[in-house]
Amino acid sequence: MSTQTSTPRVAPGAMSADELARATAQAMYDADACSRALGIELIEVRAGYARLSMAVRPEFLNGHQICHGGLIFTLADSTFAFACNSYNVNTVAAGCSIEFLRPVQPDDVLTAEAVEQILSGRNGVYDIRVTNRAGETVALFRGKSAQIRGNVIPVAE
Repeated sequence: MSTQTSTPRVAPGAMSADELARATAQAMYDADACSRALGIELIEVRAGYARLSMAVRPEFLNGHQICHGGLIFTLADSTFAFACNSYNVNTVAAGCSIEFLRPVQPDDVLTAEAVEQILSGRNGVYDIRVTNRAGETVALFRGKSAQIRGNVIPVAE
């Protein structure tokens, strides 16, 4: 006899949109080794929205002793991913850009908030604001998404 672990499945309509978003986010977070390794924390997710945070650790500093832009980008990109996958449809980045507005100091805590601007067919646009502990905007990120085949959490048939 074979022993297989059954992957939990979600029945269509069994959860509210925000409950589905939270369940999808938890499944993604559990599978996201990069975000977990960087200490990125999932604060809030609902349909088309996500908010994550990350403490700036000493190893995140560049040669100017400020947070490396690539790590700010990664936080924003992860937040984008949680927002655009919140409908339990596999969704990837089709393109993105970031504007760095101010340096991030050592030992700061960054918060990224993603807000869906439009979801039309398989494509979406999301704006992500990254702020420091003082609430100052340090970066603005725009992500364009494309839905692909499949679901984050398998759907019961």
